[in-house]
Amino acid sequence: MDQAEVQARLPASGPLVAWTAALAMVGSLLVIAVALIVVTSVVRRWLTDDVIFGTVEIVEIATALAVFSFLPLCQARRGNVVVDTFTARLKPRAVDRIDAFWDLVYAGVAALIAWQLLQGARDTIVSQTTSMMLGLPVGYAIAACAVMAAVLAAVAVAIALRLLRSGR
Repeated sequence: MDQAEVQARLPASGPLVAWTAALAMVGSLLVIAVALIVVTSVVRRWLTDDVIFGTVEIVEIATALAVFSFLPLCQARRGNVVVDTFTARLKPRAVDRIDAFWDLVYAGVAALIAWQLLQGARDTIVSQTTSMMLGLPVGYAIAACAVMAAVLAAVAVAIALRLLRSGR
């Protein structure tokens, strides 16, 4: 599939796509913040033999949030790896149906992940679980990841429906 075909299959616009782009922008800001914290901690250690306390915890939580924030946009833009070894010779309509099927499978997996994250978030919030060094409540970060996994599931369903409705 060439780039023009891929572009033709992208959702042109809409609130779901705008939402995923905004979510990814927040994730990008988190990654930049984490990079600045790590660089500052390393330089501080090099200069003063002291570090920023809790850097590891901040990196862990922010990285998890960033990863989940990028997944919906990746799905919306059809950015996941596609292996078309067996489908390259099929008609575009057949490829769309196969892709839609796998998008629905992906949506189901994302929904299951969202559900399990939500259960974990509930448990950690109720038990007031915090990180070891900084004492940050981790349940809210887990809940945010659950919401973003649910957004991923919604995007995957929307893309699957778009592919099934396409007249190629």
